[in-house]
Amino acid sequence: MTKNLIANMRLHNHMIAEPLHHSPEQIVKKLGAMQAQDYMQAVWAIGLRSPATKLADIERAIADRKIILTWSLRGTLHFVPAEDVKWMLQLSAPRLVSQTKRRMAELGLDDQILERCREIIVDALKGGKQMDRSALLQLIEEEGIHTGNQRGYHMLWNSAYQGLICFGPMNGKQQTIVLLEEWVPDSRELTYERSLQELALRYFTARGLATVQDFAWWAGITLTDARRGLEAAKSELQSELIEASEYWTSSKLQARAEEDSNVYLLPGFDEYILGYKDRSAVLEPETAPLIVPGNNGVFLPMIIVGGQVVGTWKRTFKKKGIEIVIHPFGELGEAIDAVFKAAERYAAFIGLPILKISVSGPLT
Repeated sequence: MTKNLIANMRLHNHMIAEPLHHSPEQIVKKLGAMQAQDYMQAVWAIGLRSPATKLADIERAIADRKIILTWSLRGTLHFVPAEDVKWMLQLSAPRLVSQTKRRMAELGLDDQILERCREIIVDALKGGKQMDRSALLQLIEEEGIHTGNQRGYHMLWNSAYQGLICFGPMNGKQQTIVLLEEWVPDSRELTYERSLQELALRYFTARGLATVQDFAWWAGITLTDARRGLEAAKSELQSELIEASEYWTSSKLQARAEEDSNVYLLPGFDEYILGYKDRSAVLEPETAPLIVPGNNGVFLPMIIVGGQVVGTWKRTFKKKGIEIVIHPFGELGEAIDAVFKAAERYAAFIGLPILKISVSGPLT
């Protein structure tokens, strides 16, 4: 019952069980930040929560500078609201840049080289220019700075955390890079304390029930700072003691979320899983390795039934549509029809027909 309570509350607050007719930028703002290192998975994370939204709507919001894709919390890529990108960077950057000093040294990237890279990037992008990542790294190579062996990735990563660049609109299948100050000239500025409060409020509102340890992990901040943010936001939150742990959610929740037995196809890296340090309320420990095969950090798209992760799914793009394969952890029983309907919703979001949908035998 405890697991069901937590799972149902999360499905509700994540806007999965009760998706809203919000714009893409409203969805991103409600969640605060949405993990996005896999672009096509990340756009579905938004579409899943807004039934009327199609892929083209999200890409229009990106092109219109309402949603920003950049390295943010925990040092990984996120979609964040345009008006919040700068204070989120200011909150995250000092700790993350400090933590990567050893790795930068291993790659031979000292302050002088990184500063030169930033100069090249500014010269290439100033005046509203947009460039693919590969083209930008080629310019750095032509200046005699080697970008192989992950050096190029870390150059761009460092530039993002200096508040210099972010990703712009898609150019075909390639993401472009732009100067952040030109792309988002107007952005809110918050004090460090106010940033912690704002982030805590959005986190527990969109992801409750959750603990302060979950919040610290998700935000990539110290437990001390997480507690400071929670304390500042407490007037708009309520707590519940569950098995000796204190869980928090919005005080504006009118009623406890009803038990949800519906089926959802979540993208890989979805906040429903990645938003927590402790995922045991929705994911059995013995099946957890199945959504991250080989423990390689790549989270597979997931099947949710009754709030629990019960399998994974894979889609393959073909010339005339998509093929989908369902990989359940056990027998799906009567839920299989609902899985197929959920797959149809994904296909409608992408704007392509399903050519074939099949079920692979239960994974063990």
